[in-house]
Amino acid sequence: MSQRFTVCKSAGARRPSDIQGEVNQLFEGDEPPTSRGGAEGEDAAGTEVVVVLKGDSIPKESSPFINSSDAAAEKSQQYDGKNMALFEEEMDTSPMVSSLLSSLANYSNLPQGSKEHEEAENNEAESSRKKPVKAPQLGTLMGVYMPCIQNIFGVILFLRMTWLVGIGGVVGTFIIVFMCCTTTMLTAISMSAIATNGVVPAGGAYYMISRSLGPEFGGAVGICFYLGTTYAGAMYILGAIELLLIYIVPQAAIFPLEGLEGAEAEAALLNNMRVYGTILLTSMATVVFVGVKYVNKLALVFLACVILSILAVYAGVIKTGIDAPDFPVCLLGNRTLVSKNFDVCAKTVETANGTVTTQLWRMFCDSPLLNATCDRYFTSNNVTKIQGIPGITSGILAENMFPIYYEKGDLIARNNMDSVEDPDDPLTNANRYVLADIASFFTLLVGIYFPSVTGIMAGSNRSGDLKDAQKSIPIGTIAAITTTSFVYMSSVILFGACIEGVVLRDKFGEGVHGNLVIGTLAWPSPWVIVIGSFFSTCGAGLQSLTGAPRLMQAIAKDGIVPALRIFGHAKANGEPTWSLLLTACICESGILIASLDAVAPILSMFFLMCYMFVNLACALQTLLRTPNWRPRFKFYHWALSFLGMSLCLTLMFICSWYYAIVAMVIAGSIYKYIEFAGAEKEWGDGIRGLSLSAARYALMRLEEGPPHTKNWRPQLLTLVSTDAEQNVEQPRLLSLTNQLKAGKGLTIVGTALVGTFLENHEQTQRAEQALRKLMETEKVKGFCQVTVSSNLRDATSHLLQASGLGGLKHNAVLVSWPRNWRQGDEHQAWRNFVELVRETTAADLAMLVPKNISAFPSNGERFTEGHIDVWWIVHDGGMLMLLPFLLRQHKVWRKCKMRIFTVAQLDDNSIQMKKDLTTFLYHLRIEAMVEVVEMHDSDISAYTYEKTLVMEQRSQMLKQIKMTKNEREREIQSITDSSRGSIRRKNPAAVTTQLSVTEDPPEASKEEKPEEESKSASSPVSPPAQVQLIHDSTTPASPATPATPLTPTEGAKSPGEQVQMTWTEKCDGEPAKPPGAATPEGIKDFFNMKPEWENLNQSNVRRMHTALRLNEVIIKKSSEAKLVLLNMPGPPRNRTGDENYMEFLEVLTDGLNRVLLVRGGGREVITIYS
Repeated sequence: MSQRFTVCKSAGARRPSDIQGEVNQLFEGDEPPTSRGGAEGEDAAGTEVVVVLKGDSIPKESSPFINSSDAAAEKSQQYDGKNMALFEEEMDTSPMVSSLLSSLANYSNLPQGSKEHEEAENNEAESSRKKPVKAPQLGTLMGVYMPCIQNIFGVILFLRMTWLVGIGGVVGTFIIVFMCCTTTMLTAISMSAIATNGVVPAGGAYYMISRSLGPEFGGAVGICFYLGTTYAGAMYILGAIELLLIYIVPQAAIFPLEGLEGAEAEAALLNNMRVYGTILLTSMATVVFVGVKYVNKLALVFLACVILSILAVYAGVIKTGIDAPDFPVCLLGNRTLVSKNFDVCAKTVETANGTVTTQLWRMFCDSPLLNATCDRYFTSNNVTKIQGIPGITSGILAENMFPIYYEKGDLIARNNMDSVEDPDDPLTNANRYVLADIASFFTLLVGIYFPSVTGIMAGSNRSGDLKDAQKSIPIGTIAAITTTSFVYMSSVILFGACIEGVVLRDKFGEGVHGNLVIGTLAWPSPWVIVIGSFFSTCGAGLQSLTGAPRLMQAIAKDGIVPALRIFGHAKANGEPTWSLLLTACICESGILIASLDAVAPILSMFFLMCYMFVNLACALQTLLRTPNWRPRFKFYHWALSFLGMSLCLTLMFICSWYYAIVAMVIAGSIYKYIEFAGAEKEWGDGIRGLSLSAARYALMRLEEGPPHTKNWRPQLLTLVSTDAEQNVEQPRLLSLTNQLKAGKGLTIVGTALVGTFLENHEQTQRAEQALRKLMETEKVKGFCQVTVSSNLRDATSHLLQASGLGGLKHNAVLVSWPRNWRQGDEHQAWRNFVELVRETTAADLAMLVPKNISAFPSNGERFTEGHIDVWWIVHDGGMLMLLPFLLRQHKVWRKCKMRIFTVAQLDDNSIQMKKDLTTFLYHLRIEAMVEVVEMHDSDISAYTYEKTLVMEQRSQMLKQIKMTKNEREREIQSITDSSRGSIRRKNPAAVTTQLSVTEDPPEASKEEKPEEESKSASSPVSPPAQVQLIHDSTTPASPATPATPLTPTEGAKSPGEQVQMTWTEKCDGEPAKPPGAATPEGIKDFFNMKPEWENLNQSNVRRMHTALRLNEVIIKKSSEAKLVLLNMPGPPRNRTGDENYMEFLEVLTDGLNRVLLVRGGGREVITIYS
C-alpha cells in the first residue's frame, strides 16, 4: 500500500529526490540525513513535490509471539506506529490478546491420558498438523441420554423386579426404589456441577474425584469404581446365563437338573452358571480385544432391545385391563406347586372309564390307585387353579401392598387362602412345592436392587465425544435418571396391581412352567422380553468390559499407584491389553460366585463408595469456594451433596454392613498406600505433636512444587503505609483485600518503617497493633508483618522477599498508586513504586495497583447495579478474568455485571475475535458481555507530541532536584533557551506549507483531538508566528498534563500554568488541516515544522500515543463502570525513563474513577479444565 502526499512549497526547499530519500530512510528506521545547503537544493518557488510513502503490504503483526528467530529483527517494524507501543517490551512474555484468542478458544477436549491437559496443549498444534482430529459431534440425546438409559436399565429389571415387589411389597419396594433413585439423582446433581466445572476427559468419576480431592482420594475411589464396573460385568454375564439356561434353552445345561433335588440341584445350577459364564466372558473379552468399534456398533442394537422390551411391558399391562392372559398357577391348599412334574392341576379327572388319578396324585401318593396312602397335607387340602396375572383391574394390588419375608427353604404360599395343616406334622415332599431359595430381608433387597440404578456416569465418561459437554452432561444425565426412575416406580405399582403374589415371589417361575413372569405380562409375545433382555444384558456386559480396562489404564498412566503401572501399557492402537486381562480375571472371580443375588451387593458397595465421594467432592468444593469452582450447572447446593453422601453411606450399611466395612478397608488401604508410597511416615507425640507434624507435613507438601492452575488463588501481600502515629493511611486497601479474598487463601498485611529495629521497637509494636485492629475491623483473616530498615526502599524489598513460610508464600502484591507523585518532595515515593514493580516482575509475582483507592467501596456498601469492565489488552495468564470473578463473590460487587473489552488492530478479524473470546469465556464458565474495540493505526497527533515534549522537559527538571538553586536555574534557562532558539531559527514569514493528502483523514483522528487543542487550533494566529508557544492562564491544569516549572516568558503568569504548543499551516489561503491528518514523522523530518520535536525520543512518542488512544476508548466505553481493570504495562528496562513511565500510566488512567491496574505473575492462573 502507498500513501501519496502533495506538498506545496515556497522557497528554500530541497529536491524531490532528497525528500524521497529521507522519507524512505525514516520508515526504514534510520535517522534522516542533515539538510544540505540551500543553494544546492533550491527549486523554483511553488514547485509541487510528490512524495510516495511506500508500504510493504505485509501485516506487521504476523506473529503474536516474539520467540521466533526473526522476531528481534522485525520488532521495530511490528510496533512502529502501532497503538500498543506501551506493551512492546513485554510482548515476548505477554502476547497480544488478539493473537492468542484463537488458540485459547479452539482447544481439544479429547482424552489425554496421564499428562495434565495444560501441558498437552503445547503439543496440540503439532499433532493437529500430523493428523486432523474429527470434531466431536454427539449431542445430548445420543451422547448422554441414550447411553445412560442403556446402562441404567439392565438385568435387575427383567430378572428380579417382580420378585422384589413380591417379597418387599409395593410399599417396601417403592421406598427402596425411591431411596436409591434419590441417591443417584443427588449424585447426578453433584456430578453435573463437577463435570461442568471444566473439561472432563476419559476416566469419568476417577478424573473428577482425583482432580477435586487429590490423588489419594482419586486413586481409592477410582479403583473402587473400577472394581464396581468389573463386577457389574460379571453380574450382567450371570444374568445372561440365567436367562439362557432357565428361560431360553434349559436343555443346554452341561450339568443336568433332571432328577436332582435340594442342594444337588442348586449345585448343578451354579456349576452350569460357572461354565457358561466363563465361556461367555472369554468370548466377550475377545470381542473387546479385537476392537471396541464392534462394541460401539452393537450398542444401538442392544439399546433398541431394552427400549422395545420396556414398551412391550407397558403394552402388556394395558392389555391385562382389557383381556387378561391365561396364566394358571396350581395351588395345593395355599402352597404353590412346581409345575414341571404334572400336566393337570387336579387330583383326579373324570373320563369315560371313570375317575382316573393324575400325575399330581402320583407325586403325593404311593400308588396311582384311589385307595393309595397319600401325604396328609395332600389329603386334607384341595387343589386350586388360579390366574397368575388377573389384570390391572382385578384389585390384587391390596394383597401385594406389604412385605412377606422368607427364610431359606420356606414354602411360597398365598396369604389370604385357607389351608388345613397340622403344625406338628413334618414337611414332606418339599421338592414338590416352590421354595424360597435364599433368606430375604429388607436390606438384602436394597443390595440386590441398587445396581439397577447405577450407570449414571455413562455420559460423563463420554465427554470427549460430546459437542457441548457442559450443556449435555447435566441435561442428559438428569433426564435419564428421571426417565428410569419413573419406569422403576411405575413398574413397582403396575406389577403389584397386575400379578398374583405367589407368582411375584416365585423367583425362577417354577410354578408357571418355567416362564419368565415379566415376559408373560408383555405384549405381543413373551419372547420379546426374553430375547430382548438377553441381548441387553450381553450389551451391558460388553460395555462394562470396554469401560473398566480404560479406567484402569487411566489410573495406571497417572502413576499414583506404583504397583499398577504395568497396566498403563497398551497395543499400538491404544487398546489397554494388560488392563483387559486384569479385568477379565477379576470378572471371572465374580462369575465363580455364580449367584446374581450374591454378586449384586458387592458391586453396590463399590458404586455407593464412588457416589459418596462424588457428593463429598462437590460439597467441599462449594464450601471451600475455590476460585476455580465455577460450574456452569447452577442448580446444586452443598446441603444436597451432603444429603446424597449421607444416603450413600446409609445404603452401604443397609445393604451389607460387612461388605461396607470390607469396601472401606480396601479404599482406606489404597488411600494410605498412595499417600505413603515412597514417603517417610512421621509420628508425633500427643495431640500437639500430631498437629505440629500435620502442619509441617502440609507446608512441606506445599513446597514440593508450584500449585496447579486450578488451585491458584491470590495469596496477597498487601503493602500499606503508616503515618507518624503508626495509623494506616489507606484503610480502603484492606477493604479491597477482604473483597478479593472470596477465594480464601493467604493474606499478609505488611508495612515498612525507617530506622533501626532497636530504636524503633515501640513504633513497630504500635504499627502491628494498628494493623491487627484494622484487619479485625475490615474482617481480613491473615497475618501482619512490620519491617524496619534504614530506608523505605530496602524495607519494602525485605517484606517482598521474606514474607510467608515455606510453600505458604504470597503470589500477588497489592499496593496503592503513589499519591501526589509529581510533587518535588515526593520523588522518592514514585521511584520506590517503580522499583517495586520491577522486583515483583523479577520474583514472578502478580501485582495489583488500585488507583484512587479512597474512591473504592467499603465492605458495608452495596452496588445494586453497574459493571466491572475488564480491558484485556495483553495475555497475563488470566488474572484479569479471575479477579472480577473473585470480586463478584463478595456482597459489595455481587450485583455488578462483568464486561470484557479487548482491542483489535488493523490486521485483526474483530468478528472472529469476539466469537473466539465468547467461546473461551464459555469454557471458563464465566458470564460476561464481550466487546471488541477496533483501534486502527492512526497518525500521531500534535497533542501527543506536545505532551511528550512537556513530559521530557519535566523529566529534565526532575533530574535537577538535587542541584543547588543557581545550578537548577541555569539548567532550566538553558532548556528553555534551547526551545526558544529552535523556534527563532525558523523563518515563519518565509515558510507557508500545506499538506494535502489524497486520502480523507480518518474520522478517529478528528474525534480524538483534545478540547484544548481544538480551541487553540481554531484561534486566530498572528502572521509572523505560525508556530508559537501559548501560555493559557485561564485553563486549569488537567491531571494528565503535568505542571511544568519553565522560566516565565512574555505573557506567562507562574510556573504552575499550563503550557501548550499549537501550530497552523496555510497555503494559498486554503483552510488549515487538522494536525493529525498526515504521518507525523514525515512532517517532523522533511518539513522541519517543529524543531523542538526533533530531539524527542520516538519510543516515548509512541508510548504516549498508546496511552492517549487507549485512555480515549476506555473513557468512551467505561466511564460509567463501577470498576475498570486493565493490563499494567511494565516499566522501561533502562532506568532513565522511570518518571516517563509514571506519566504514561497517569495518562492511561486519566478521568477514570476506580481503576485496578493488573500485572500477571508469569504463569497461568485460570483454566478451562476441571
